[in-house]
Amino acid sequence: MSDGAGASAPVGATLVPGGVNFSLHSRRATGVELCFFDRADDGRPSRSISLDPATQRTRDFWHAFVPDVRAGQLYGYRVHGPFEPEHGLRFDATRLLVDPYARGVVIPPGYERRPAQPRRPDGDARAMKSVVVDPSIYDWEDDTPPRTRVDRTIVYELHVRGFTRHPSSGVAEATRGTYRGLCEKIPYLQALGITAVELLPIFQFDAQDAPPGLRNYWGYSPVSFFAPHRAYSSRQDPLGPIDEFRDMVKALHRAGIEVILDVVFNHTAEGDHDGPTLSLRGIDNPTYYILRPDRARYADYTGTGNTLNANHPVVRRMVLDSLRYWVREMHVDGFRFDLAAILSRDPTGQPVPNPPVLAEIESDPELAGTKLIAEAWDAAGLYQLGSFAGDAWSEWNGKFRDDVRDFIRGAPRSARRFAERVFGSPDLYGHQQREAEQSVNFITCHDGFTLNDLVSYERKHNEANGEGNRDGSDDNRSWNCGVEGPTDDPAIERLRNRQVKNFLSGTILSVGMPMMLMGDEVRRTQGGNNNGYCQDNETSWFDWTLVEKHRDVHRFVSILNRRWPLKDPRRLPVALTQRVREANPRFHGVKLFQPDWGEHSHSLAVTVEVRPARLRVHFILNAYWEPLEFELPRPGPWRRRMDTFLDSPDDIVDWELAPVVPGPTYRAEPRSVVLLFADQS
Repeated sequence: MSDGAGASAPVGATLVPGGVNFSLHSRRATGVELCFFDRADDGRPSRSISLDPATQRTRDFWHAFVPDVRAGQLYGYRVHGPFEPEHGLRFDATRLLVDPYARGVVIPPGYERRPAQPRRPDGDARAMKSVVVDPSIYDWEDDTPPRTRVDRTIVYELHVRGFTRHPSSGVAEATRGTYRGLCEKIPYLQALGITAVELLPIFQFDAQDAPPGLRNYWGYSPVSFFAPHRAYSSRQDPLGPIDEFRDMVKALHRAGIEVILDVVFNHTAEGDHDGPTLSLRGIDNPTYYILRPDRARYADYTGTGNTLNANHPVVRRMVLDSLRYWVREMHVDGFRFDLAAILSRDPTGQPVPNPPVLAEIESDPELAGTKLIAEAWDAAGLYQLGSFAGDAWSEWNGKFRDDVRDFIRGAPRSARRFAERVFGSPDLYGHQQREAEQSVNFITCHDGFTLNDLVSYERKHNEANGEGNRDGSDDNRSWNCGVEGPTDDPAIERLRNRQVKNFLSGTILSVGMPMMLMGDEVRRTQGGNNNGYCQDNETSWFDWTLVEKHRDVHRFVSILNRRWPLKDPRRLPVALTQRVREANPRFHGVKLFQPDWGEHSHSLAVTVEVRPARLRVHFILNAYWEPLEFELPRPGPWRRRMDTFLDSPDDIVDWELAPVVPGPTYRAEPRSVVLLFADQS
């Protein structure tokens, strides 16, 4: 490849013998200029190449071969064409644009998110720039993905920066809040017993997409679908973040922990019609976004101002190429798709029964071994929980969250719904050829209260977000245990501790794939803020002093995660997940075989045969404010594995140390969860 014309494939910047091939898709552009820079804050390119449409355009692909370009080179595009918003066209050749396929992005110190503003004379000095990357330059050594079975997976939702950014983390200041800093905490994750980390967005995002004076913390504002977020790297050379991310993945794999990425293919950081032009908008707006019928504005099914046109063939290919890249070159193990129901919408915004992008993701051979998790709804009311397209997808079970919250806090008419949720939500999944583990069971996630705040606040406290406390959900289904916020009352603190353990028990012991939120195991608080997307500070960071302060909760969940039955190395639901119908759970109330499904029921008991381990397990759940005496099935003897009313270390014990329960009944104290077992061997 020496004539400079280059080739249309592959898309992006690709190192080839003698240089780099550049390829960009734009159907409606009238001209494309490729610009090179020596530094991130350069105001002018060191070299520019105007592509010749006669020789350097093949159909809708603009391409060029540039000799002697190496990995680490900074570049960007200027794309010429009409600025006709009324027709959906928003070309602006004064803007330097990020390559949609850029494997790396650099952010100059003077970057400013300036929506719909005239370009400054030094605009390139303030513009993001793409980086040429050679994915083959890395020694993966003997890296082997853990390939943890779905029915053995316990997910820990984690924020890369927030996990170690707090001064109490013990991580060196230079590496706090980075991929490298996370590596230092891998022993903690191992001891906790989780099998996978689900990382909040690590695609390069615009941290300035936030209210004035605040920063975007969660990362749901993507600029690139291929580049790891630079601010999460302790290395700031052009190629540093790529290698540091890979170092993290390799270290987690060696510890037996999978890496799942929270990916955002539903919108971008460019926002609504008044937003900044960073990449796709200036390359070919009608191709990459779903537009309203008037073409001047964006369809907004995301609540962020725009919606990616994911089922357009070009965009669909980009999504698939991104997923393949993260699996092939970055060795990730799975993906959680933010607002995944949007991927069911066609280019007009209408839901379709067999969305092409979802079908291609599910049928792609390179993705066959990855975990695919859908948030099966969007911000415009499309709710596909239990009916998400395809067979390979697991789903965040929002009904599990709501119904378990209701029962544990003592809401009326919640017992039957609670029973459905903890036994795999057969009302959602029983009619399909699906495994119970396709229900991802969670009580809390990044979006909403932490577990501590769920038992400490009746209402949200988002004043610090600068939106008059109007943002964030009002449907929290929380209970503050008698006092709003922190308290020195030992009785209330003990009750809150117990409720936290009850929620953790309900999550981990239920049939499905359990997911925990970072810090819930030590009662991390956000001070009642249930929408911390813009709180990049101690409100959101993991305070490591809590590990000692709440060591009893930490011990409880670590044992719950790691030490399920003696004759099976996995957690308890191994028997139940041989399809719930085979487990044949028997429900009871305080009287055997007499469950109370009434409006005012606050208790439930259930017996399950754990056939591979030859165990019978009996659960008692008392969400009532007084103690209840429960009859026990015969024959016994029954032994007590767990009782959340008891103080540590009696709240949960090793199987060998479990004491025998005397008599034919068990007194379940107020607001407690009990697990008894009988060995049938």
